Amino acid sequence: MGQIEKAEAFRRLHDRKDVLVLPNAWDVPSARVFEDEGFPAVATSSAGMLVSLGYPDGEGIPHGEFVGAVGRIARVLSVPLNADVVGGFGDSPEGVARSVKAVVEAGAVGINIEDFAHGSKELLPLRSQLERLRSLIRLREETGVPFVINARTDAIRFAVGDEGAKMREAIRRAEAYRDLGVDCVYPMGLSSADSISAFVKTLDFPVNVMVRKGLPPVPELKRLGVARVSFGPSASYAALGLLRRASREVREKGTYGNLTEGAITFDELNALAVPKRAG
Repeated sequence: MGQIEKAEAFRRLHDRKDVLVLPNAWDVPSARVFEDEGFPAVATSSAGMLVSLGYPDGEGIPHGEFVGAVGRIARVLSVPLNADVVGGFGDSPEGVARSVKAVVEAGAVGINIEDFAHGSKELLPLRSQLERLRSLIRLREETGVPFVINARTDAIRFAVGDEGAKMREAIRRAEAYRDLGVDCVYPMGLSSADSISAFVKTLDFPVNVMVRKGLPPVPELKRLGVARVSFGPSASYAALGLLRRASREVREKGTYGNLTEGAITFDELNALAVPKRAG
C-alpha cells in the first residue's frame, strides 16, 4: 500500500465495528514484532521512543531527531503507523502544522496530539487547542493524505476540581474536538468500566483508551463501545521489566532462564531491520 492507501485503511479501522487494538512500539524491532504478530496497525509510544533515544517524555528531543526515528519505524512496516507527536512540537498552530507535516512526510498516517504542557502539567486553553487541531485538519487537506487525528485530553489528570469536575471538563473538550472534525478522542486516565461506558455514550464517537492496571479486557471494551485501545508505554515497561528480572537472576542466582526462555534467535533479530514488504 502507498501512504494514502495506508491512511484510508487506518481510518477504516476506527469505524467502531470492532475494537482496534493498537500496540505502541518504541523502536524498529519492537514495531516489526508487533506487525509480525498480526496487528493491523502500529503506533509509536512517545515515552518509550523518546527514552530509548536518551530523552525524557516531552518535547526536549530535537524535532529532526524525532522525525528521523518515526521515519525509520515507518520504513520497515507494511501496515499503517500512528505517531505520537506529544504536543505537536510547535509554539503556534502554524508551527504545529509544520512539525506534523514532517512526521507525515516521514511515513505516519495517524497522529496523537496532547492538550497539556509537560513542563507545567497544565491544560492548554481550549480555544488554543482547537486552533492547533484546526491547523492539522487544514494540513490534511493540503497534503492529500487523510491521516487520522487522535485528539488526546488530559483533563481527567490535570483539570481543576474534584473527579466529577475533571470528567465534565474531559467530556467538554472531547465534544469540542469531535465537533471540530478530528477522528478519535483519547481521554487519558479513563480506566473503569463505568466511566468508560459513560464517556462513550455521551460522545457517541470513536474513543481511545490506554492499557493500564484495572482496564477491562478487550471483549468488555468492545461491549462498552470503545473504538480503540492502545498499549501506550506498557510494552516498553514490560520489556524493561524483563531485562531487570533477567539482570537480577544472573546477579543473584548465576542462571540465565529469563535471558533464554522464549527468546528470539539472532537471525530473527536481524530480520526485524529489513522492511516487511521486502521480507
